[in-house]
Amino acid sequence: MRKLIVLGFVGLIAQLIDGSLGMAYGVTSSTLLLAAGVAPAAASAAVHLSEIGTSLVSGASHHKFGNVDWRTVSILAVPGFVGAFLGATLLSNLDAAVAKPVVAVILLSLGFYVVYRFLRLGGARPTFKGHPSAAFLAPMGLVAGTLDAVGGGGWGPVGTTSLLSSGRLEPRKVVGSIDTSEFVVAVGASLGFLFGLGSAGINWGYAGALLAGGVVAAPIAAWLVRHLPARVLGTAAGGLIILTNSKTLLETLGASGIVVALAAAVIVTLWVTGIAWAVKQERLARVLADDDRPLEPATA
Repeated sequence: MRKLIVLGFVGLIAQLIDGSLGMAYGVTSSTLLLAAGVAPAAASAAVHLSEIGTSLVSGASHHKFGNVDWRTVSILAVPGFVGAFLGATLLSNLDAAVAKPVVAVILLSLGFYVVYRFLRLGGARPTFKGHPSAAFLAPMGLVAGTLDAVGGGGWGPVGTTSLLSSGRLEPRKVVGSIDTSEFVVAVGASLGFLFGLGSAGINWGYAGALLAGGVVAAPIAAWLVRHLPARVLGTAAGGLIILTNSKTLLETLGASGIVVALAAAVIVTLWVTGIAWAVKQERLARVLADDDRPLEPATA
């Protein structure tokens, strides 16, 4: 019972992060389950079954606050479903450890680009033009869905990172669209795991505990992402990408726990500094916008 309560709390924190930054629910939850000795396929299955509920509530909440670009969701959904189903059914025969560091390098590079893009603006306000093309979204959805099922997380890191780096959607709509389309991905992965593992191979208690915590956090996260400035949200998301994938790469290279911890401490320090700078620049941008606003004519 104590373990289920802890998992419920983990689901709450994971969804609060995921709903605000568009990533980390699967990674956070899967990491804890693996640390508890759950097999990779069973851990990913429990996470994706819980995500059916959390992503549904999260998507509805993001829609209510105007955070969803439905064109993006409609294009991502089908390839994401296919990728997740294939990834789930092939998990037992696929060595994810080989692909993991390669993906981490790509995501790490994109993370640095995202942070650079939002911090280099100075006093200017970020602008977002056009929409990502179907030729960009469909392959991304297929790859992200596959990695999500195989690794227990990946839809958010790949999808959010790619869309943020494209500069086509403002961050809150990137997060809202990724979280909303994740419902279809979770369904695809869950069907694949049910097909590959059978219901007996899934810990339904773990899935239920994660679901309960995630459902509580989803509306809060959707409200939060609407009110965070784009510059601050983009910097926060980029820092999370860098932190997560730096840890993955160091562990893959065989770095000791002390080295990983020291690197994480340095990255977190720089991350917090970057967010503080983004907040400062956002305030400057608002002051400049107020100064440029035409004065209202005096009334008699």
